[in-house]
Amino acid sequence: MTITLARSHSVYSTKDVESAQERARALNSPELEAFYDNMLALGGERFVTTPSSTDALDPLYEDCPNFEEVLDDLTRYVGLSLAGGAGVNVMPLLLLGDPGVGKTHFGKRLAAALGTEFEFIGMNALSAGFVITGSSSTWKGAKCGKVAERLVRGKFANPVVLLDEVEKATGSTQSDPMAALYQLLEPETSRAFHDEFIDVDLDASQVFWVLTANSLDGIPPALLSRMAVYEVPAPNAEQAAAIAQRVYGGLLRELKLQNMEAELRGKVLDKLSEISPREMRKALLDGLGYAVAAGRTELLAEDVRVKSDSGKRRIGF
Repeated sequence: MTITLARSHSVYSTKDVESAQERARALNSPELEAFYDNMLALGGERFVTTPSSTDALDPLYEDCPNFEEVLDDLTRYVGLSLAGGAGVNVMPLLLLGDPGVGKTHFGKRLAAALGTEFEFIGMNALSAGFVITGSSSTWKGAKCGKVAERLVRGKFANPVVLLDEVEKATGSTQSDPMAALYQLLEPETSRAFHDEFIDVDLDASQVFWVLTANSLDGIPPALLSRMAVYEVPAPNAEQAAAIAQRVYGGLLRELKLQNMEAELRGKVLDKLSEISPREMRKALLDGLGYAVAAGRTELLAEDVRVKSDSGKRRIGF
């Protein structure tokens, strides 16, 4: 697949940076002045990527088969982008599903398919607001937020930014993470996103937002209205088998185990279908360790030692 760097987009004004740098000198903040120097050296222009074909997302249907509904919609949006010659324009995605169904993995693979960068932000921490918006340069240990850092230091104006477990976002009266999202998830207001540390407006309107949640509890309705919500099911047995085979093949290449059998057998796949995609890698890695230690070139069902947990509902099939 060929990625077209369709156009450049200005994420900040160098004139605004120069003005902010003057203010920083008055504050006697060498760290902040150095950050501005870097911003001026990099310039404000960033690439906005657009896939060259609607086939760009086809590999994700195989790699993330339980995300078919999301991918169907995204493929149509890519088609609209190609027809009009603009960037891919979609509402922020909220991926709703149980832990371990592959939501973060999907975000990473989506970024790769779009030819852009990926940023992960965990929302289940007290400091989530500061992680997004940055902290005031007058505070000890202040630094910019992850959104600003990605736009300033990255190459693209349209990175995929994944906000994980958004329903668990907490904060304080000084740092409400939800307040920042109201601005960032709205196209009009995101064009002038203000990071507290660098004190310069950034254009975050091209950012591709992916949010994940285990439930809708704790997400305000006004915020939900800014997102396209998708319920992501656990993979069915057939999909789980395909995912397990791909994870296994990746491990063989990663570990350079050329003598191992390339295909997983039925009983092995049956055991792997009992666990989530997140757990498959560890189960297969451990299984390969047992097989190699036993001097075998084939993974057997006895090598895959799935831990049962009667206290939790197992994801899947």
